[in-house]
Amino acid sequence: MKLIFERGAAGRGCSILPACDVPEVGLRAGKRERELRLPSLSETEINRHYSELEQQVYGVNSGFYPLGSCTMKYNPKINEAAASLPGFAGLHPLQPEHTAQGALELLAGAEKALCEITGMDRMSFQPAAGAHGEFTGLLLIKAYHKKRGEGEKRTKILVPDSAHGTNPASAAMAGFTVVNIPSGPDGCVDLSKLREAAGEDTAGLMLTNPNTVGLFDRNILEITGIVHEAGGLCYYDGANLNAVMGIVRPGDMGFDVVHLNLHKTFSTPHGGGGPGSGPVGCKGFLAPFLPGEMAAEREDGSYGFEIPPETVGAVRSFCGNFLVVVKAYAYILSLGADGIPEAAENAVLNANYMKKKLEKAYRMAYPGTCMHEFVMDLSELKERTGVSALDIAKGLLDGGVHPPTMYFPLIVHEALMFEPTETESRETLDGAAELLLELFRKAQEKPEELHEAPQGAPVKRLDEVQAARKPVLRYSYDS
Repeated sequence: MKLIFERGAAGRGCSILPACDVPEVGLRAGKRERELRLPSLSETEINRHYSELEQQVYGVNSGFYPLGSCTMKYNPKINEAAASLPGFAGLHPLQPEHTAQGALELLAGAEKALCEITGMDRMSFQPAAGAHGEFTGLLLIKAYHKKRGEGEKRTKILVPDSAHGTNPASAAMAGFTVVNIPSGPDGCVDLSKLREAAGEDTAGLMLTNPNTVGLFDRNILEITGIVHEAGGLCYYDGANLNAVMGIVRPGDMGFDVVHLNLHKTFSTPHGGGGPGSGPVGCKGFLAPFLPGEMAAEREDGSYGFEIPPETVGAVRSFCGNFLVVVKAYAYILSLGADGIPEAAENAVLNANYMKKKLEKAYRMAYPGTCMHEFVMDLSELKERTGVSALDIAKGLLDGGVHPPTMYFPLIVHEALMFEPTETESRETLDGAAELLLELFRKAQEKPEELHEAPQGAPVKRLDEVQAARKPVLRYSYDS
């Protein structure tokens, strides 16, 4: 007799019930016609194989990794130790609530801390990534307008041209029409264009502040005021919160809903396709629409789950990537109320320190003080020497530095965007700056060498467009 687990009447308990036999067609579909052709290897050979792969991969543990707008910061070991505790790592999502009180208390505590940092009232941990959080936040906005009887009228989402590419994509996926709002000469939102675009058909605004060029928009209260006056809601993309966490809160800037990147701002592992976590927080009037089950403290002091009364529905299974939340909460508790703003201040200090050292040679897209990141404009250098932003980025590889974000944001031609984060030392920043200045000199004297870079990496320069569109796979099932 086969057995399956089924949720109990309370929603979290389990009962074991007999299940029907799997249909024959299902068994045939899952049966292999021939054995897999897998190699027979010794433990030594397998260890050497994975060690070789590890040596070819560059991460924050390898060296400087200033990937702009991604906050590739150091992940403290204590986070991993906390997430590895048997009581957390060994949980099953369907086990009874009374056997998982510690995990539920942690979820409730993490929600409270992140709401305090962002100025929100409630937060769901279901979304599995930043873009997933964007989509979820937009579902809240959509549900809000629908309940008010304006769902069919409010169809447009305003998105600045400096936004992350996922913003317009998420808005389109949620069924909205995207309206592009241009930036002014200062790199911030053009208020006159925003006023022209905002109206009775406006559902909301998606905005990152500090924005993607590393500037805090000094008109932020006016921006959110314009949208609110038009009847829309304001959504905060939390990708750049690392510059202001503990100092200023999105909720105090006028935002109604926010997503966070726990795998950026709160130091959990980042890259490689996951695991990510993009929790969504909101003001109280949007809380009834939040997705899925949420941990909550009961009157007797115990913890359980509650489902928001007008939920948009689950956007992922259970509570999302729980162990990522464990790591983020360990980071928050380790830094505390004093350490959170100190980390933000050091991130801004490091970015301005490095920018100041480089602006003697490189043209900055927007002069003056930046926040956590800065953007260099290499269009003049390319016109004069033929050396592009891509060439400089590839030259960094030969110097042992991971390239920054290239050709983004789109409003800056030949852009290189650096975010040194707060976890790098002054010595590291000095070394990276000197390397970039040396590459600038080489662009004048030996540009051909930069056209051929990198020379010392495991893989030489690729045709990146073809590599993305038509990848050459070494192995296939039949090989």
